[in-house]
Amino acid sequence: MAGPTGRAASSANAPAARHALDVLTLLARHTEPLPAGAIARDLGLPRSTTYHLLAVLRDAGFVTHLPEDRRYGLGVAAFELGSAYQRQAPLQRIARPLLGRLVDATTHNAHLAVLHGRDVLYVIEERAPGRPLLVTDVGVRLPATLTASGLAMLAELPAAQVRALFPHRDTLVQRDGRGPASVTELRRELTAVRARGYATEDGSVSPGLASVARAVLDHTGHPVAGIAVTFPRDEVDAAEQERLVAAVTRTAAALTARIRGAR
Repeated sequence: MAGPTGRAASSANAPAARHALDVLTLLARHTEPLPAGAIARDLGLPRSTTYHLLAVLRDAGFVTHLPEDRRYGLGVAAFELGSAYQRQAPLQRIARPLLGRLVDATTHNAHLAVLHGRDVLYVIEERAPGRPLLVTDVGVRLPATLTASGLAMLAELPAAQVRALFPHRDTLVQRDGRGPASVTELRRELTAVRARGYATEDGSVSPGLASVARAVLDHTGHPVAGIAVTFPRDEVDAAEQERLVAAVTRTAAALTARIRGAR
C-alpha cells in the first residue's frame, strides 16, 4: 500500500511536529535542563517516543544533551530562532526612541544588540554628534564574550545554557589577548556581572573605547537584548561612569517594561 500523500501526509506528520513543539515549550518554561524521564512524564509521551524526539531535536541543534547530568536543555538553534524574532521590526520600533533619549542624556553612542548563538548581532546604533564611529554598526556580529552587551545577556542565562553555548575553551574567542581565555574565566566574569548589576568592557572591541551595558528581559526573565553606551575611556572618570550606568539601567528597565518584561 502506498504511503500517505498531500494533505494526508501532512496530517500524519502533524502529531510528531506537535510533540516536538511540546518538548521545546516544556524546556523553555524551565530554568534548568530536564531529564528525559521528566519530559516524557510531563508530556504524557512514551519514553521511546521522547528519546526519538530528543535525538532529532539535538541533531538539529534545538536541544543540547548534558551527559554528565543526564539532562536536556535548549540548544543554540533555539536561541538563534528566538533572536531572529527579536531582530524584527517590533523590538526595533519600541527601542529606537528610548535609545535616542539615552544618547541625548549621555552624549555618547548607544546601541542595541541581541544574542545570535555565541555572538551578538547589533540591530540599532544611535550615534551622538561628534563621537567616533564604532565597529558596532547595524548588522555587525561580534563574539558575545568580548562585548558588554553580550556579557550582560549571558549573565542572565541559566548556567546550563551558558555551558551549552561554551562547552570548552575552543568555543571562546580572544582579541589581542582580551576576553575570557577559559570557561572558568567566563564563569567568573559572569558572576562579577551579576554581582555588579551591569557589564563592562574596556578596549576589547576597539582600543581606547569602553562600554557599559544592561540586559533587557522578557516576561520569563530571558535576556532578549542588551543596551550599551560606548565612550572614550580617557574622558570618563569613575563618577561619570556611574552616571552612564544609571542611564543605561533606566533605559533597559523602560524597554523591559514596554515588552512586558520581568523588571
